[in-house]
Amino acid sequence: MTLVLGDLHMKSAAKYFILGLSAIRLIPHVYVMRFSPNRDLVWADLSRWGQIRRVGQPRNCLEQVALFVELMTLAPEYRTLFYYRTGFTGRLLAVLCRPMATLELAANRIGPGLFIQHGYATTVSAEEIGENCWINQQVVIGYTNVTDRPTIGNNVKIHAGAKVLGKVTVGDNSTVGANSVVIQDVPPNVTVLGVPAKVVRIDKARETNGKSLAAG
Repeated sequence: MTLVLGDLHMKSAAKYFILGLSAIRLIPHVYVMRFSPNRDLVWADLSRWGQIRRVGQPRNCLEQVALFVELMTLAPEYRTLFYYRTGFTGRLLAVLCRPMATLELAANRIGPGLFIQHGYATTVSAEEIGENCWINQQVVIGYTNVTDRPTIGNNVKIHAGAKVLGKVTVGDNSTVGANSVVIQDVPPNVTVLGVPAKVVRIDKARETNGKSLAAG
């Protein structure tokens, strides 16, 4: 037991040492995080990532900076999102702390609170992504021709390996199952699965105004 506790203390000390060193290179990033024109979006992302990763939502400026340094150091998916939010300035800073090479984000608008879990080999090119969405690894959201790409609603989850293609809309609160291929509109408050994706579950608790959802 003593050896286990000692090992945990050593790992914790090593983690904080690494974060301390990383904080030095992230000084310009912290400034941009605090004062960017898109800071409200950056802060919303930061809070959600902290909540999901069980680090906790920052309660003050110091905790916000500490969480930001931890995510920028340990979560390359978060780096990619941060650089998307901060545009040209972020791209300049990326030489100091590299984004995730296999994760691409492109959209006219991405709402606050996007979370990307294991973003390896994930390509996102959408007209719009709503608030508090969740995207997993090896997901493709993209074009079927030079103009048509998806619109993703609020609180949508897209699981590993799924593809959402063309001029389709994924409704609010819906879930796209792993390895599914979405080529038609997805109603709100449902789970879709398969190739092509079909509705396999309607979440009655999320229906709005007491109206039933079409399953086709």
